[in-house]
Parts: sequence; structure tokens; C-alpha cells
Amino acid sequence: MEADVFFTDGCGRCPLGGTPGCKVHQWREEVLMLREILLQSGLTETRKWGVPCYVHGKKNVVLLSVLKESATLSFLKGALLSDPAKLLHKPGENSQAARYMKFTSPDQVLAQSAEISAYVREAVKLEESGQKVVFKAPQDQAMCDELQEVLKSDVELNTAFYALTPGRQRGYILFFGGAKQAKTRMERIDKWRDKILQGKGMQD
Repeated sequence: MEADVFFTDGCGRCPLGGTPGCKVHQWREEVLMLREILLQSGLTETRKWGVPCYVHGKKNVVLLSVLKESATLSFLKGALLSDPAKLLHKPGENSQAARYMKFTSPDQVLAQSAEISAYVREAVKLEESGQKVVFKAPQDQAMCDELQEVLKSDVELNTAFYALTPGRQRGYILFFGGAKQAKTRMERIDKWRDKILQGKGMQD
């Protein structure tokens, strides 16, 4: 199967892929147990972003992966799940949609297998309902003072910035505002100005 390579060689996103040092080997028993639970839930297994992705119809529902300290299940619309057992974690402070579960032992996976299946069923129902995560618009994000001032004074940059897609705008807002010092925030804005003028986001 397409996803099998993950369980033998990892995601391939770091130099340790395909070596004994790959983190997947550290959590191999856990990820194989989680894989079985997901397949028993009736989801279709494929591979996206280098990791196993479990799909309902054409909709991505959950990703199976590993971190240094745990195996994980990441629900792409986890923010909409009811989370009765309080198993979900935010990947980061600014994460709006995804939520993940973490597992550090086979016994934990076994003990929580019923809850995992219940969360998957709820996630599938969310996809069937067509419900979507309502993302904050870029203008609702906290824009740092430096970016606000530059956009006020630089008409060309202002026009280019607001012509970007909402996701690209949000990426820049978070990146610029993430620097602790004003000097660093200004340096970031200056460095990325040309790319904004080209209509490109940080990942383009």
C-alpha cells in the first residue's frame, strides 16, 4: 500500500528517514496499533505530506505521525470535535483547526482504543455534515505595530499585501509578529518585502 513506506522508512522529511534513527522506529508498536484502529473504522488509507492520511470519501479526516516524544493522531478539524475525554491538544498557539492526540505506550493506545474510535466516528460525521472550521480573517489577527506602520506609509506594499490570499496574509502576520524585538520585526518585514510585492506567500 502507498502508506507502507512510512512504517518502514518514515516520512522522509529529515536525513534520518530510512535509517534506524528514524523516530517512527521508536514508536513502531504504537503507530501500528493506531493504524489498525483507523482501518477498522472504515477509513481509506493513503499517504499525504509523507505520512499516512485516513480519508472518508475525498475528505482528509486524520493523520498518523510521530513526534520525538510520542506517536500522534492529528484530526484536521479537531477544533470542532466535542473532546469529552479531553484527549486533544493544539499543535500551536495559533492553530485554528487541527488538534492531535499523543500516545507514549502500547498500553495507552489499548486503553484508549474505544475513545479513539469514537473520536474518529465523530470526525467522519463532521465531514458528512459539511461543517467547516471558521477561520479568523487576517484582519482579525493581531498585527504587530511595525507592520501596521509600514503598511500605512508604503502604498506599494500595502496594495500587494492586501492582494494576497487570506492564508498568505495570516502567515506573514504571525511570522512578523512572532519576533520579540521591534528591530527583528522590522528586519523580517524588510527581508520579505520583495516576495510580498511578487504576490507570494512564505511557502511559495
